[in-house]
Amino acid sequence: MQYLSGRVIADDDIAALFAETFAASEGADEGAVIRAFVAEMLATTPTPDLHVFTALDQGTPVGCILFSRLRYNDTRTVFILSPVAVLPGHQGRGVGQGLITHGLDALRDSGVDYAITYGDPAYYARVGFAQITQDFAPAPLPLSQPIGWLGQSLSETAPAPFAGPARCVPALNNPGLW
Repeated sequence: MQYLSGRVIADDDIAALFAETFAASEGADEGAVIRAFVAEMLATTPTPDLHVFTALDQGTPVGCILFSRLRYNDTRTVFILSPVAVLPGHQGRGVGQGLITHGLDALRDSGVDYAITYGDPAYYARVGFAQITQDFAPAPLPLSQPIGWLGQSLSETAPAPFAGPARCVPALNNPGLW
């Protein structure tokens, strides 16, 4: 498995990979919603505010993750992991964990201080995320499942609460995604 940073495949192919993954697990309608979200994220988010990481298996894209900037009234740099996709035939083999680890390492190397995600605590704990509260890091929109609000420090300084409010990139500023 090869893990790459940056837009190494066409934006349409990235969106299609997400659509296929989410359609397989949650139905065609959800696949279409996530495809539109990813296409909007890629089209509207400035380059410094978006990191794209892709997993290739013998040159074929099989997974992709996006990290976008999350702003607080704080000097620290924060990025949120959303969404994550691994094609169904490659799930359960560590591809997602390897991809997320690669992405976190790249963010750490670029000076990002903190990473947040919103998802299954059991899954994301495998790559170092732990539950956080909204007192520690306010969410930009109401969370439907607060137990899934997760974070991890990428710097050597001890994490301290972030001053709100939080502001995400426009594509993620959609209550339906939270």
